Amino acid sequence: MKDNSQKRHIAKTITWRFIGTIDTILLSWVITGNPYIALKIGGAEVITKMLLYYLHERIWFKINFSESSREVSRLRHFLKSVSWRVVGTVDTMLLTWVISGNPLLGLKVGLVEVVTKMLLYYMHERVWYKLDYGLNHRRQQTKSI
Repeated sequence: MKDNSQKRHIAKTITWRFIGTIDTILLSWVITGNPYIALKIGGAEVITKMLLYYLHERIWFKINFSESSREVSRLRHFLKSVSWRVVGTVDTMLLTWVISGNPLLGLKVGLVEVVTKMLLYYMHERVWYKLDYGLNHRRQQTKSI
């Protein structure tokens, strides 16, 4: 059977980027007080974060959690959320610093988004866990266990 995991990861990348970009734009606007800087940060993130997120998805796809229980899936999603947040926050801080010229603004946006993005990302992962798109074998494996 053909592996559609790359299609799944591309779809997850696009859906997450939409959610993440809206969050970043709103947070950046509130913190900087400048909607133009916020839009520039959000626009730059679309490019950097899509690439970083896709690579993150591919790496986590290769990590095998030996047990497939509900608790293990929740732990996996939590760990995946934390690792992504580290990558994403560093990217946001650097972009905000470069675009605004102010490292303190980069730090502020990055620290606030740690909380909002962790919650949003965890919910995004739980929704995608329930979807079979790109996982030809999951339904069959689940039935045979």
